[in-house]
Amino acid sequence: MKFFAVLAVALACAAADVAHLKDDYAPIVKSSYDIGPDGAFQYAYETGNGISAQAQGALKDPQSDHAAQVVQGGYKYVSPDGTPIEVSYTADEEGFKPQGSHLPVPPPIPEAIERSLAYIAAHPPPVESAVKSKF
Repeated sequence: MKFFAVLAVALACAAADVAHLKDDYAPIVKSSYDIGPDGAFQYAYETGNGISAQAQGALKDPQSDHAAQVVQGGYKYVSPDGTPIEVSYTADEEGFKPQGSHLPVPPPIPEAIERSLAYIAAHPPPVESAVKSKF
């Protein structure tokens, strides 16, 4: 089931924000896909209006209680203002992680907070002994 959920997210991302394209018809120039019985898959496509996407995935630790579908892929298209958009991503048990030059970047961590985090890492709190319940 996780396979289908991750595949649906990947396909949704590949089709994201292309409604602005004025082409009513975009021929599929290239398309390939392969799905294995073990949950592994790969696909790639390219359309006549410059949209393309590709992804591959596999089941990680299939015999464990923490099995997860791991996907790597990307997609690209041209935005309404003519900017080429290219996104690469991974999706796994830790979530969807996109990368692209057009994506916002958080501001740097202030120096005082970095020092505080370094101090906390160097001086972890003492481990408290378990308190027995009165119940």
